[in-house]
Amino acid sequence: MPQAPDPTPETTSPARRARHAAPRRKGRTALVVVLAAAVVAAAVVGGLSLARRTPSRPRAAVTGGRPKTTAPPTTVPAPPTSSTTTPGPGTHGPITSPPLPSPGAGFNPGQVTAVGDSVMLDYQTPLQEDIPGVNVLASVSRQWGEGEAILQQLKSSGQLGAVVIVDLSTNGPISSTDFDAMMAILSGASRVVFVTVHVARPWQDPNNGVLAAGVSRYPNAVLADWNTLATQNPGWVYSDGTHLPIDGSGAHALAAMIAAGA
Repeated sequence: MPQAPDPTPETTSPARRARHAAPRRKGRTALVVVLAAAVVAAAVVGGLSLARRTPSRPRAAVTGGRPKTTAPPTTVPAPPTSSTTTPGPGTHGPITSPPLPSPGAGFNPGQVTAVGDSVMLDYQTPLQEDIPGVNVLASVSRQWGEGEAILQQLKSSGQLGAVVIVDLSTNGPISSTDFDAMMAILSGASRVVFVTVHVARPWQDPNNGVLAAGVSRYPNAVLADWNTLATQNPGWVYSDGTHLPIDGSGAHALAAMIAAGA
């Protein structure tokens, strides 16, 4: 099979082109050809020497007879490092973060007990979703004193959770003495969450003042300020200004607020 022409004629020397340009001649013609080739070769050599002395741009690398630019070195990025997200100061969740103090006698670690009135019935399901395993004890028209009796009985029988939720001042006024009596029963609890009331009755603000002042006196007590949140979102409650659509937006918001404090 005949050979294909050289694909890179620019690399063929002038001497080689001269040898293949025409048949050899005898005598003077041959001598002229040889002298011409010598002159051309000398010019090429001189040009190469001049090129070596003259700075020039980097030449492209040649592969397979075709020019190919040399790619710049590739920088391999370092693998990403993993980071651990730390909860912000003052944040906590049910039972585990930050670690709760060990409860006293009559309280069960890892358990949550919620005692409330008819408002708690409105958000019972969302609360059970936000705090799995919570024991909800809520009833219509329940008074503060009745809640005290229930919590005392649970504590005496060893059935009270280490975290207790109290939502009880909807149906009548309470005093600081009532608050202290409740905390005497709950002495030894790891945490007690008191929920402010949103009710169209004259005792709303006084009761909430008692709850806020009482929480400030006990380091294991926290306040879930439902009244402020409900005031900012009046559409979350019925026209009576107290109760919430069961499992509605307000019920979920209230349950989430309590769970964040529990």
